[in-house]
Amino acid sequence: MNFGRGSTMDIGVLLGVAFGLHVRELELQVYSGGEPYRFPTSLYNCGTLETLKLGPNVLVDVPFPVCLKALTTLRLYKVIVKDERSVVNLLSGCSSLENLEVITCTHSDVKTFTIAVPSLQRLTLITSIDEYQLAYVINVPSLKYLYLRGQILLTCVVSSMKKFLVSLTSLKRLTLEIDSPLDLMPVLDNSPNLQALKLITVSIITRFHLLKGDWSPPKYVAECLLNRLETFVWENYEGEIEDEREVAQYILRNASCLETATFSRTDIHPEKRLERLKELESVVRASNSCQLVFK
Repeated sequence: MNFGRGSTMDIGVLLGVAFGLHVRELELQVYSGGEPYRFPTSLYNCGTLETLKLGPNVLVDVPFPVCLKALTTLRLYKVIVKDERSVVNLLSGCSSLENLEVITCTHSDVKTFTIAVPSLQRLTLITSIDEYQLAYVINVPSLKYLYLRGQILLTCVVSSMKKFLVSLTSLKRLTLEIDSPLDLMPVLDNSPNLQALKLITVSIITRFHLLKGDWSPPKYVAECLLNRLETFVWENYEGEIEDEREVAQYILRNASCLETATFSRTDIHPEKRLERLKELESVVRASNSCQLVFK
């Protein structure tokens, strides 16, 4: 359902009809300059709904726990979250939830966004640049895939681990957008079963403050590097920053099960590309079968 400015339709009536017909998939987007549309709380107890996608200008106001026992996919795209209790009440009632996407939501009164879903297998978090005060607390023991994107989330949250508490023991595939290689190590320490890792770094222009080498090897090698990691991809790898080079070399030296390590940078000069490739090739790799690719 897509409603724009000037629509004369009664959204609540149409939703009531949809739920009366035992709807399994619902996507609601409201484009209006007026007050946000409050999703009817009476509809948070649909036993047949399997996919719910809420779009812009929808207010997530959940004063009591829901019962969406059949829901497996939930997408919150630019919704307005009333408070922290609404987040907990919504997610705690989704006992079968497997796929959750939270994309640039508005939550002025939310300081801690808690995601505690035992059944969750795929999690996507994309934050906007003005969400620097938001803390994510994540407890997802069945998670297999994680995608994180957003400068504030990844610098202020992941790098310090003071606001980003993770339980990622089942995670096997991870895509992580970072603006500092320092963001990576706490995540690796909490992902013992990680098999595939993809890093995406932002432009070096926004990382001028990282030109000094602040990274030092951890005392203990992460378990996933010793026993699990098979595929490693680093997009936008420049190697101009010392920390980047050291982290890349550290992974190659310690990932005992690594099969392929791919480093890519599309706008790099051929001579610089060859220099970076030789630099990486000179590293003694922990895995004798590791294939190094630079493209």
